[in-house]
Amino acid sequence: MFFRVFAASVLCLVLCATACSSSKPAESSRLRPAGKRPAAPDFALKDVHGQTVRLSDFKGKVVLLNFWATWCAPCKVEIPWFMDFEQKYKDRGLVVLGVSMDEEGWEVVKPFLDRMKINYRVVIGNDEVSQSYGGVDALPTTLLVDRNGMIASKHEGLAPKSEYEKEILGLLDAQ
Repeated sequence: MFFRVFAASVLCLVLCATACSSSKPAESSRLRPAGKRPAAPDFALKDVHGQTVRLSDFKGKVVLLNFWATWCAPCKVEIPWFMDFEQKYKDRGLVVLGVSMDEEGWEVVKPFLDRMKINYRVVIGNDEVSQSYGGVDALPTTLLVDRNGMIASKHEGLAPKSEYEKEILGLLDAQ
């Protein structure tokens, strides 16, 4: 009996951890060469205070752009990492920007932000923004955008914190 409950619990955890991610493996941790980076599409979305946020507002900074949702288990794993990166590297030019893909919008996102004490800006995404990025088919999907507004890397699904940090430092150190 114990073994069945234990096995069912493990299976449930595995399914929960992979529920939001695609079956694709995470892309390579190597940053794309500067000359082979596509431009990150600009957008204009509202933050929790009703202010319009554009990706182009952050030109000259490295942007960690994270598409996520409140119901996504792997997203909840990454959020504390991104909060840590925001605190640790903001003075070096990193901006963390969350794009919530929750269909219910601020009704579910605002309480989640308050509960998690998220220290970076979050906006509500839409299908138009998703499609401009080639269709966000898996959550989380995280892109690192260089200081010139070019996509240096893309991760679909959960990637290791150390991989993100290595890429962030590579972009921050590039002048």
